[in-house]
Amino acid sequence: MEAARLLGESIRLARLEKRWTVEEVAERVGINHVTMRKVERGDMTVGLGPAFEAAAIVGVPLFHADAGRRQLAARDIESRLALLPKYARRPIKEISNDF
Repeated sequence: MEAARLLGESIRLARLEKRWTVEEVAERVGINHVTMRKVERGDMTVGLGPAFEAAAIVGVPLFHADAGRRQLAARDIESRLALLPKYARRPIKEISNDF
C-alpha cells in the first residue's frame, strides 16, 4: 500500500539523516533489525505499533505538527462520529411472505 511505503521511506530518511543504523533504531523500538527493515520498506505484515514507534523515535510526525490543527482535526472527527451510529450494522434482509 502506498501509505505504508511512504511512512517507511519517511522513517528511513529520518534515520539516515540522524546517521543511525537500522540496528540502533530497532533496539530502541524493541524489534529486531529484520523487522525494522520491513518497516522501512512499508511491508504490510508488520503491525502498526512498531511502525508508529519507529516514526516517533526518529521524529517523523504522523499528524499535523501544529497542536491547534491536531485539535481542530480531532474535534471535526468527534463531531462527525457523533452523527453516526455507534456500531455498523448490516441491513436487515427482506423477509419474503410468499409461502
